Amino acid sequence: MASLSLTQIRGNSIKNPVAEFARTRCPQLGLPVRSSRVGFRVFASESSSKGPEPDLSVNVNGLHMPNPFVIGSGPPGTNYTVMKRAFDEGWGAVIAKTVSLDAEKVKNVTPRYAKLRADANGSKQGQIIGWQNIELISDRPLETMLKEFKQLKEEYPDRILIASIMEEYNKAGWEELIDRVEQTGVDAFEINFSCPHGMPERKMGAAVGQDCALLEEVCGWINAKATIPVWAKMTPNVTDITQPARVALNSGCEGIAAINTIMSVMGINLTTLRPEPCVEGYSTPGGYSSKAVHPIALAKVMSIAKMMRSEFGDKDLSLSGIGGVESGGDAAEFILLGANSVQVCTGVMMHGYSVVKKLCSELKDFMRQHNFSSIEDFRGASLEYFTTHTDLVHRQQEAIQQRKAVKIGLKSDKDWTGDGFVKETESMVSN
Repeated sequence: MASLSLTQIRGNSIKNPVAEFARTRCPQLGLPVRSSRVGFRVFASESSSKGPEPDLSVNVNGLHMPNPFVIGSGPPGTNYTVMKRAFDEGWGAVIAKTVSLDAEKVKNVTPRYAKLRADANGSKQGQIIGWQNIELISDRPLETMLKEFKQLKEEYPDRILIASIMEEYNKAGWEELIDRVEQTGVDAFEINFSCPHGMPERKMGAAVGQDCALLEEVCGWINAKATIPVWAKMTPNVTDITQPARVALNSGCEGIAAINTIMSVMGINLTTLRPEPCVEGYSTPGGYSSKAVHPIALAKVMSIAKMMRSEFGDKDLSLSGIGGVESGGDAAEFILLGANSVQVCTGVMMHGYSVVKKLCSELKDFMRQHNFSSIEDFRGASLEYFTTHTDLVHRQQEAIQQRKAVKIGLKSDKDWTGDGFVKETESMVSN
């Protein structure tokens, strides 16, 4: 599978110079040998707020992006027209809507979205804080999507286009899909191991991501075939998200993307007594996203980042944060927890493609505030402040004892001084 240096080799020919990297393997484990990097260590810049413009560019698995903002897989990357719009607006990268070999099996319904507002059930006025979808992967013919991938790469050779792919539990099918998609010149794969609804009986999406044994096997197939970087997109609908993330990385994936949507029932219409989104009077559980999932996503990303730092610290791996990003501050939180890039999907559906300009501006403002000149200056900076509850108790008890020691004041009559007599007296007053 793909390593993370800058030379992509397939056979004897070099393809896709944007995503070039060498495929070398660890002879002991049969896993890729990746070049080391700084990882999650943070070095604050010393430039002042009046200094150079903060640099938002990032290099992720050998792929250069002008900024860390990535169109998340879904409707915002569903065809040539909208992906072109994303590049023109300035997004750092685009992940296309998930494709599979046989689009004929994909049957979407309408309506397929529902909103959760901050006001009472049924309100049309409150702020949108949650969004649910029961949408499936792309229902467009694979050949059509492949032609559009190729056209985009021809028109935007220096921009990063990532193909999201998903297939049934079939090795030959995965190999065919990977081969056909790679021929378009895309820069990387994001593997959809996390779609929470639709086709679980075919062992697709979250059905794989929730089964570590199955995940390991499928990742093995993928990484034996792919010659460009592979990100595994994780489902949050598990007890411990670090377990499948660890399996994916040990199986050769270069990156983790987290989180996909959370399985949910959006609500019940209290007038009709029918669930939302309502299709001919019925519904089905779907994927929950938008602002309300942001704290959950941060927790999942934090757990993955800590695991990656402790277990894969010397490997050149990446982490893409997803969940409720609508501001530069939201993105900064993911980066502070170790994310190399930040994906936005529902935010684009709500605010449009031009929201990337606001995201970049607000992220730069944050960086100026803290005197950071690059993303790497603060990536992972907040990870060290997470610990166990037991340790929190110990830290607080220790702090209380230190404060008490200060309040007690002088320990002996010999410690009195003439200059500090009033303060020394006050230090021993109890009220």
